[in-house]
Amino acid sequence: MLIHPQFDPVAFSLGPLSVRWYGLMYLVGFALFAWLARVHARRLSAPFDGAAIDDLLFWGVLGVILGGRLGYVLFYKPEWYLAHPAEILMVWQGGMSFHGGFLGVLAAIALFARRRGRRWLELTDFVAPLIPLGLAAGRLGNFINAELPGRVTGVPWAMVFPNVDSQPRHPSQLYQFALEGVLLFVLLWWFARRARPRGAVSGAFLAGYGSLRFIAEFAREPDDFLGLLAFGLSMGQWLSAPMILAGAALMLWAYRRARLGASG
Repeated sequence: MLIHPQFDPVAFSLGPLSVRWYGLMYLVGFALFAWLARVHARRLSAPFDGAAIDDLLFWGVLGVILGGRLGYVLFYKPEWYLAHPAEILMVWQGGMSFHGGFLGVLAAIALFARRRGRRWLELTDFVAPLIPLGLAAGRLGNFINAELPGRVTGVPWAMVFPNVDSQPRHPSQLYQFALEGVLLFVLLWWFARRARPRGAVSGAFLAGYGSLRFIAEFAREPDDFLGLLAFGLSMGQWLSAPMILAGAALMLWAYRRARLGASG
């Protein structure tokens, strides 16, 4: 049985300013996006220069932060924030939702597409393979903070999180790091290595992330203020299920449209 190292959540301090590991992980994710976008544009000969990528990143950051926070407020604790609306802005207290951040990014890409006169699905296809390593960085931040631990288990690699209790638990943050982060990146980076029908890469991201998150949730402890919902599924699983269906439908539509176009 392993013991969580109980890292100091503060990476370093600059006078009165404390820089936290979790915030650094966000910066790592954004930096990886900017770098991978340039590599991806070169290998596809896509019409994205550095200025366009930086602009896209700016809109994406806004989508992640605003969508992630509002998603947490609406999906997880709407009653609490309805009674305490001032706390919605207190992001330093924690509380971000991937699914909300995802919707925020979709809205941000739509605004970028409108400003640049680009097709929305063309942009989402370009962005999809760039996201997973940022998710991996975020899950690493969760692990450093010893937050979002897994369910109690007897597996040999179980880990005790002393800040939670003395029970051995799944290190589910590392499962999500490996599945939704590293594995999904490898699969999408390979799939998007050449041109695909418009919408196919976006569909692969939706189906891939939704499936891997759904699996990982079986090892993750449900939020104590929610518990398990209908059919014994967590909120994360209920929010991931539509992603799986939408991703499969989008891939079917993309390839069917490409076949009809070729035969026409």
